[in-house]
Amino acid sequence: MSGLDSLYQQVILDHSKQLSGFGELERADAERFERNPTCGDEITLQVALEPGTDRIASFGWQGRGCSISMASASVLSELAPGLTMPELQSRVDAFREMLRSRGVGEPDEEILGDAVAFQGVAKYVMRIKCAMLAWVAAEGCMVQLR
Repeated sequence: MSGLDSLYQQVILDHSKQLSGFGELERADAERFERNPTCGDEITLQVALEPGTDRIASFGWQGRGCSISMASASVLSELAPGLTMPELQSRVDAFREMLRSRGVGEPDEEILGDAVAFQGVAKYVMRIKCAMLAWVAAEGCMVQLR
């Protein structure tokens, strides 16, 4: 295993043990529940916007599932606050593209931040849905906010 793969694995492990953004928001402008029927992972994601804008003020989630789905939600909850809806959508698109790449190519760390750690998941088809769960829920929230 390369040093970079080991570092990425550590990022996922750290996030699965110390969940960022976990918990219900006091006030949410959108909420979305998603479930992965393949493995039973589930998440409820909430987004609150800065008043009068499309900029994310806070991002919370609750769920249960494997370390990949929980770590992915945790990483997303650190990435999303401060982004506008189009900026968040571009991150979701980049994350999805990275996972569809089957581990080929180099994801843009400037756009994805710690989410690049999930590049290795792309090699395991059954784990892609786990990694995408929170990101799909975020897309559902964006649809509600339009």
